Amino acid sequence: MSEEEIAPIRSLKALRGAEDACTRCPLYRNATQAVPGIGAARASIMLVGEQPGDQEDQQGKPFVGPAGRVLAEALEAAGISRDECFATNAVKHFKFETRGKRRLHKRPGAYEIDRCHIWLDTEIALVRPKLIVAMGATAVRSVCGKPLAIGKIRGHAIALPDARRMLATVHPSYILRIRDDDDRHAQFRAFVADLKAGARLTNRAA
Repeated sequence: MSEEEIAPIRSLKALRGAEDACTRCPLYRNATQAVPGIGAARASIMLVGEQPGDQEDQQGKPFVGPAGRVLAEALEAAGISRDECFATNAVKHFKFETRGKRRLHKRPGAYEIDRCHIWLDTEIALVRPKLIVAMGATAVRSVCGKPLAIGKIRGHAIALPDARRMLATVHPSYILRIRDDDDRHAQFRAFVADLKAGARLTNRAA
């Protein structure tokens, strides 16, 4: 579906249909399906990740793989109900390379992020979250429209042009990749602290 073919979208159901028909970048050719965002239609917090992984591509839902389990544990530790959030990705199709029978994640490029940005913008317009939690560099670039160093802005509220706010943090897959147990636990605690900060920004009890 090209930009010229996109009619005004007024519901998440209609958005899912439009995303599933999307051909704005080549990623749709090899992915199983588009993976739309899911969650509360009027969520206070929108969680934005990078792209679907292998499990997400197969099941058609975001954050159902290993990184999703880390996110679920962190949300629980932060006192945030997953049911009260809207979870999505900056890019809706799985980008991967094949090695044997395995499909290995490849980071989306600037072109793919920009071409998919219309769907994230539509999700934000429909859900109207108080806070967008951008997890990882791809999410930050998509939400802000430009790359920013997470280390410099992590955990702080960033004003967006539409009067909303963004809080940047790491992607939960980053925590999964840490081999040292002590470091991994420390990074998980820091991730939980970021989510708690986000909860406070939305006047929630964390």
